Amino acid sequence: MTSLDKPTDQTSADEARTVTEAALFDAFGGVRGMVETVLPGLLFVTIFTINNDLRLSALAALGVSVVLLVVRLARKDTVKHAFSGVFGVGFGVVFAMMTDNAKNFYLPGLLYTLGLALAYLVTALAGVPLLGLILGPVFKENLSWRTRNPGRKKAYTRASYAWGLILLAKCAILFPLYLWADPTRFGWVLVALKIPPFLLAVWLTWVFLAKAPAPIDVFAEMEAAERAERERTSEPAAGGAAEHGRAEPEWAGHRPADGLAGEATAPVADPAPHGSPLGDRGAADGPGGRHRRG
Repeated sequence: MTSLDKPTDQTSADEARTVTEAALFDAFGGVRGMVETVLPGLLFVTIFTINNDLRLSALAALGVSVVLLVVRLARKDTVKHAFSGVFGVGFGVVFAMMTDNAKNFYLPGLLYTLGLALAYLVTALAGVPLLGLILGPVFKENLSWRTRNPGRKKAYTRASYAWGLILLAKCAILFPLYLWADPTRFGWVLVALKIPPFLLAVWLTWVFLAKAPAPIDVFAEMEAAERAERERTSEPAAGGAAEHGRAEPEWAGHRPADGLAGEATAPVADPAPHGSPLGDRGAADGPGGRHRRG
């Protein structure tokens, strides 16, 4: 291999960034996931701003969430983001209809955001960053980053702190508005804060992970170990069979003992020597018999 054929550090870095981008895109749903996250709330606040009809706004938001889920099911796509959207909107509709307060449509989402921010921060402090638990299976490394790849663990910890602090700052803005602002203004501010903090957190995650060591593909390691085990167990059997095919049986080259296998063979008498009395006068009729003269 020439020096031109060898991958450069820049090529490896570019490949790592590409893999990281693809994994993040898959984990967080990409553009389509963002649309599915924003659209129900945007539809709710738009209809409520126009006609101040809580029931119509809530049912429209729930209806579009169900449609998005059905589309994903029909196309056999990943439905985790659509399912979470349906559940979130469904809880919001129940809260708003039960309390007759449009702001409560957003309350389940606010509580979820606060709980998620605390989970990111607490798990990062505990040394088991939540982002590593989320992205580990996506990168096919599972939990190998905890003990075998300290650079990855450090990157996951930093990214989890970033997510926790960004979401906590978002809650610090929205909870006071939930208490003091009217439903329309609160709804528009919440919709406006859906995407920018999310994009900032994803970008910081990409920065931290792109600079971290490559993930350890534990699935490939397990497959390699299984292949090695199969080869190891099959080699002795194959070798034994080959040796058995080449080995000469113990009885080969030996005549069976007289009287043990088949009929006993009678001893063969040596021919009479030339010039003996029997040679010219005839053959013996049998043991002890008479001889015929020639």
